[in-house]
Amino acid sequence: MKKYLMSLILIALVQVAFAAPIMPDDKPLNDSIIVEFGQSGKMVFVIDNPDDFERLKNMDINQIIKELDLPTSTKDGELTVVEIKQKDGHREIVTIYEDIDETEVTVGRYKVIVDETGNRTKVKLITGPKKEKDPDFRTYINTDIGINTLFENGNIPGDGNAYSPKGWGSWNIGWNWMASQKLSKGRYWDFGLGLSWYNFKLDNPNYQILGTEDGVAFVNRTDVNGFKSKVSASYLNVLTMYRLDFGKLNDSGRDGLRVAIGPYAGYRLGGRSKFVYRELGGSGRKKDKTSAGSYLNNVRFGIRGEIGFRSITFFSTYDFNPLFQQPLNPNLHPFSFGLVF
Repeated sequence: MKKYLMSLILIALVQVAFAAPIMPDDKPLNDSIIVEFGQSGKMVFVIDNPDDFERLKNMDINQIIKELDLPTSTKDGELTVVEIKQKDGHREIVTIYEDIDETEVTVGRYKVIVDETGNRTKVKLITGPKKEKDPDFRTYINTDIGINTLFENGNIPGDGNAYSPKGWGSWNIGWNWMASQKLSKGRYWDFGLGLSWYNFKLDNPNYQILGTEDGVAFVNRTDVNGFKSKVSASYLNVLTMYRLDFGKLNDSGRDGLRVAIGPYAGYRLGGRSKFVYRELGGSGRKKDKTSAGSYLNNVRFGIRGEIGFRSITFFSTYDFNPLFQQPLNPNLHPFSFGLVF
């Protein structure tokens, strides 16, 4: 009775897992390898393809167990593992565990337990959670939040410079629509289209950023008490990155390092400078806002890098071209660092 019941259950589960009947292979089996270990351990490999035999020689026991994705069990009894492969390459692992009074059959996320410990046979069906699949192509939206600084000849301008940047308050906010194409296991090619807002705050708030016939000027406003001085710009960007996910490569999911790198380019949509001050004799805050289009570069291009682990991802960008138009303006290259959400 038990064997008939298990046969019917196994057929039903395979039908559910594959949604198509499993046809037997007419090709006869050519060879088998039996590996015995411990007091009663035994593994049987049935091989009907020379290529599979060569692949088996290059595998170790840990790799075999990992590929079969077998759960760790401390129970006594006999465990039989069968791999069923469809013509389209899809495969399913069927495990059959048999003990004196209990039998378990697992196909995919479905498990049937037949319990004969009592006077009556009990059958229990357990449905496990669906495994997350790694799609070949997906789209998503992410947000960049970081801080900006400026590099001049490879160094951040010091306190003595009028355009020395202040890190806290120089924000970089970005929004990106991303498309990711899977190249192979753990390897992806990402493409993106997005908007970003640059904000560079001067460390010395007494300097006002103004446009002149010769370009940009940093004017020391000794006639007022400067409170805040900054220049900002918005860009429409395109980017592409090659990404490696070591968690996917090592079958550890999100528990692995992720790295990505690639170029980007952007076109400026707008820009302005802002100077906040108080009168020397005392007054409320006043603001001067002027357009920055006459001295900001219209195009930006550079390289972007990302590094992440689990749910945390950091990004950094570096512009190869200067922020201000050349040749009369200071040669300042923006650099950003922050988090991706």
